[in-house]
Amino acid sequence: MARVYNFSAGPSMLPEPVLKKAAEEMLDYQGTGESVMEMSHRSPEYQAIIEGAEAGLRTLMNIPANYKVLFLQGGASSQFAMVPLNLFGIEPRADFVHTGTWSKKAFGEAKRYGNARIVASSEDKNFSYIPKLDKSMFDQTAAYVHITTNNTIEGTRYREIPDTGNVALVADMSSNILSETFDVKKFGLIYAGAQKNIAPAGVTVVIVREDLIGKALPITPTMLNYKIHADEKSLYNTPPCYCIYIAKLVFDWLLENGGITQMQKGNEQKAAALYEFLDNSKMFKGTVVPEFRSLMNVPFTSPTEETDKEFVKKATAAGLINLKGHRSVGGMRASIYNAMPVDGVKKLVDFMKNFEAGKK
Repeated sequence: MARVYNFSAGPSMLPEPVLKKAAEEMLDYQGTGESVMEMSHRSPEYQAIIEGAEAGLRTLMNIPANYKVLFLQGGASSQFAMVPLNLFGIEPRADFVHTGTWSKKAFGEAKRYGNARIVASSEDKNFSYIPKLDKSMFDQTAAYVHITTNNTIEGTRYREIPDTGNVALVADMSSNILSETFDVKKFGLIYAGAQKNIAPAGVTVVIVREDLIGKALPITPTMLNYKIHADEKSLYNTPPCYCIYIAKLVFDWLLENGGITQMQKGNEQKAAALYEFLDNSKMFKGTVVPEFRSLMNVPFTSPTEETDKEFVKKATAAGLINLKGHRSVGGMRASIYNAMPVDGVKKLVDFMKNFEAGKK
């Protein structure tokens, strides 16, 4: 069967060259006679893989030396607890900007361990925009301010990173890490689940400034303590070895293809083509205020649920899969992460045009 274009919000497409490289090395990784899946995480061969993955990510994101890079388990959802457990030891207060499903979950978890408050929200308009933020809104004695840089379900993204003053800015960057350029120095901590732009589900990247490590609440479990993982270089226990290996291949692929700057250009091109069609369509409509539209996740609707279902069914048959919208929102959603080629978006737009023409 031919490869399909997978518009899933995650797990998402992986770059085809990465999959081919992994396939070549599946049974024999670089002459070791074994798969990375079978390899001891204490072996020198695996040590080179995890160190190479970190080095690649540091280069791509220009991560300063005073930040630790951790490869952890538990998905971004575990970070909803790990962040307050580790940072509330500094001060048990945090401010949140509420822009959708994932910020709500992060806020709810933080409330279990300290004083969390929402300082701004876009819930009044169904999370179709990012609220305006000002440094004066944030408690300058709080441990951190939390934002979700790209809202996977709602399809919004921050165009500007807020100035939080002296307060550490924490960002859930799960669905747009590596898709556009960010200045890591503006953040105290960045976390991201891998299954959108990094690797298969199973590994979570945490980039944390060193001064925020080592101040965890006394109740923090060993496995949820950043200091433990930082001291052990992400090898305190057996890590998600194969996922980290794939992440390294993805980082290598990005570096070989112009890095994040070049990737952002392609992502802007893909998003522009899709949004241009939606803005001119008489059948399909985007759901997000144009100023805050995501480059990664494009939600849209048709006039009826019946039309939605017909569209998704026919698109699937045409090799355009996983276009059904999230169950909490409905409609459709096209996730166009780094690995989605321009041709995939062109094929989707052409299919939408033909589908609309057939309904006239």
